[in-house]
Amino acid sequence: MSSALVFSTMRRRKSPLSGAFFTPADLSFVALIRTVESIAGDLVAVHADTSISPPVFQLRNIRSLVRKVKIILSLLAYLGDGESLSRLSLSATTSLKELYILINRARILLDFCSQASRFWLLIHNTQISGHFHDLNIEIATLLDVFPLREIGIPADVMEQIDLLHRQCQRSKLFVDPRDEALRLTIFSFLEEFEKGRIPDPAQLRTAFVHRLGIRNPNSCRTEIEYLEEQIYSQYEETDPSLLGGMVALVRYGRFRLFGILEGCEETKKITSCKWIGELPVTIPKDFCCPISLDLMRDPVITSSGQTYDRAFITQWMEEGHCTCPNSGQMLSHTRLIPNRALRSLIAQWCMAQGIPYDPPDGYETYAESTAVPSASRAAKEANQRTAEILIEKLSVGSELEKTAAAREIRLLAKTGKENRSCIAELGAIPLLEALLSSNSIAQENSVTAMLNLSIHDRNKRRIMEQEGCLGSIVNVLMNGLTTEARENAAATLFSLSVVHVYKKRICDESGAVEALAGLLREGTPRGKKDAVTALFNLSTHPECSVRMVESGALSALVEALKTEGVAEEAAGALALLARQQSVVDVVGKDDVTVASLVGLMRRGSAKGKENAVAALHELCRSGGVSLTQKVARTPALGGLIQTILFTGTKRAKRKAASLVRLCQKCEPVAATTPFESGLGLEYAVARSGSMRSSGFVTGDVSVSVSVAISVPVL
Repeated sequence: MSSALVFSTMRRRKSPLSGAFFTPADLSFVALIRTVESIAGDLVAVHADTSISPPVFQLRNIRSLVRKVKIILSLLAYLGDGESLSRLSLSATTSLKELYILINRARILLDFCSQASRFWLLIHNTQISGHFHDLNIEIATLLDVFPLREIGIPADVMEQIDLLHRQCQRSKLFVDPRDEALRLTIFSFLEEFEKGRIPDPAQLRTAFVHRLGIRNPNSCRTEIEYLEEQIYSQYEETDPSLLGGMVALVRYGRFRLFGILEGCEETKKITSCKWIGELPVTIPKDFCCPISLDLMRDPVITSSGQTYDRAFITQWMEEGHCTCPNSGQMLSHTRLIPNRALRSLIAQWCMAQGIPYDPPDGYETYAESTAVPSASRAAKEANQRTAEILIEKLSVGSELEKTAAAREIRLLAKTGKENRSCIAELGAIPLLEALLSSNSIAQENSVTAMLNLSIHDRNKRRIMEQEGCLGSIVNVLMNGLTTEARENAAATLFSLSVVHVYKKRICDESGAVEALAGLLREGTPRGKKDAVTALFNLSTHPECSVRMVESGALSALVEALKTEGVAEEAAGALALLARQQSVVDVVGKDDVTVASLVGLMRRGSAKGKENAVAALHELCRSGGVSLTQKVARTPALGGLIQTILFTGTKRAKRKAASLVRLCQKCEPVAATTPFESGLGLEYAVARSGSMRSSGFVTGDVSVSVSVAISVPVL
């Protein structure tokens, strides 16, 4: 078998740790030898450094591989002296290129064992041992075809190479029995939870602290973040429910072994963070987007494996580019995977530097139907036990303990209806409500926890039935101590208003609608989004229109028609409110409303145009002849409607066709409006076919909002 065939077969053998390596085409033989020698030398040096803690697992396999690379390094040192280069045949140079790939794979595997989650390594203990065995086989195959004798290797070096060759040929898969015993112990903990029992605390401490080397809460957090990253990215063929069980076990172990206050420096740092105009420190290169060269807010991974800030890579792809900006590689798909591990590191670095780091708008949005793997019985039980610990501290702990517990409940309630359900059933809602009037950190975490809990439908009722809870949420919306607290209070009202019977109660709560209107006018982009979605939901209740007018929310919605990011929802709310005569009497007198809606028809998205034409239709239908004439005389309206009739959504076409008919019924309009020629629009209406025969009822008010408006989970 030729060496080229041998190594092409090796390259096709896919490994989740090896990556895809190709020998640099522009390197000379001398440079290639120096490159391989440098990589191998760094690998040996790192694992010889006694100041660096050795990996917890695969110690024997790691030491064996490092020794093998050290022997290969002696071969590279001889090849690089210059005298042997003239004797290199084509077979030798091909082997050298394959050695470059092999050394890189060894480096990746050793780095993985040093940096990956300890629970992840333990779960895949046998498979990772198999990767070491594969490398032994590949080293043996490489030495089989490497023409060492024709190069004239010195006898002492050749003796070492022959010994290495025989060792690799005879090598067998080695799985450390101690690692396997620990893996079985960890699985026994999950089995205990599966049976509804709590693992023995002494055994839990031995496994976590003494065997896994997890000695503080920060190590637990790192483990959780890594495992969650694997769940959401789904790079590996690992049962997500198993990973979910491990996450729940680590979370339980953190609070059972280390308490709630240990490692809570993060809470203290939050209170000391200052909003500053410019960054006073140099941003680590890995935290910067390769496109913008600025700190990433929402790091995502493309199909090429590169990480970018979502906003900039999205813009890059929307401009028609099909390649990775950094590597030039073709993108196999446009799906972007959140890089939660990097985002967490960026957040921690910002916190340490006193730099504000806002979570991206809608970064994590979960509904009950979110595609999150179903939690195993063990995970549910472990999470429930964790919730019990946290709620006990929330009930009888000190102020600092309550603040820390509120933050952890907020995090626990981020995903999974089982978590949200059990937290509420254990009595968290009244305890969180009591903290809404506490210090700024407790208030912010409590209202966000309330938001996360409210996503579960049953918890909406629990919150609304808790005496004074709605009023406390509204008070945070009005007088919250931080911007995030006020915004999350608005998002909570949106979540609660999904239930129709609660809309009137929220609307009648003193100050609620006024505060939402104020946030829509003066809030951050995220705050405006929270406010407008809440107002939209309230607008769907016919008895809320009077409060909308009296509170100033109606005028805020009209102003929002000119604001990018909230104009669509504002137009949708106006279309709903315009069914009420009291609303039409107010906005119908204002030329700005019609002009803004027409402007949205021109520049908005498909949904924005749909909502804008629906709002105009409702204004004309309820406003009578005079208002319809005013709308019909609006410059360029005819052309915009004709465009919608041909290119709009199905609902937009129906509304546009009905608006045309309303305008044409006004006889004085016939010779003085954009509809005077009439033929083009009548032709468009006729071409839209189903509009005339679709059974459309002019009284029907159907508004389209991005139904993907989902409650942010923070």
